[in-house]
Amino acid sequence: MASAARDLRYGSSVDGSLARELDWAVRERELRHAGEAPRHREAERVHAAPHVRVREQQRVSVFTLLGFAAVLGMAVVLLLGYTQLTVISADTVALKTELEELETQNVVLTAQYEQMFDLTTVREAAEAAGMSKPSASQICYLDISGGDSAVVYQKKESGVVDRVLASLHHGVYAVVEYFQ
Repeated sequence: MASAARDLRYGSSVDGSLARELDWAVRERELRHAGEAPRHREAERVHAAPHVRVREQQRVSVFTLLGFAAVLGMAVVLLLGYTQLTVISADTVALKTELEELETQNVVLTAQYEQMFDLTTVREAAEAAGMSKPSASQICYLDISGGDSAVVYQKKESGVVDRVLASLHHGVYAVVEYFQ
């Protein structure tokens, strides 16, 4: 830093910062060449660009294309998998919410069911509707100590003519029903 201060020709003491100003070199050059006539540059030489060798176009390998297609296919499958996972997760959340609602409804309905079959509640509802227990004169007993029996009646066998007429009747009825 001290050598930079000496190069600036400000003397041995420094007032302010020792940081260089950005246009210091330009100002020094202008001070050195203050009274001189401007110099003209010699004609610039035109340099011919060196011949550039271009690399021949290389063919893309079939394995490279297949590898790229496989990676692209795997990426698509991965995205589809994430999409399906998101949809399934949303469905799971919806089903869990529905399950909670149904469990709450089950508790309410179970309480109502138990209340309906409570004997005191049934008795109170029956008395409110005007029902009462039957008296001894209203009770009848059936004696079914005898054996069970059943009588099977068979139809009289129909003749061929009766069966043909019945078949025609059913056929005509089916055609009429079809066109109605």
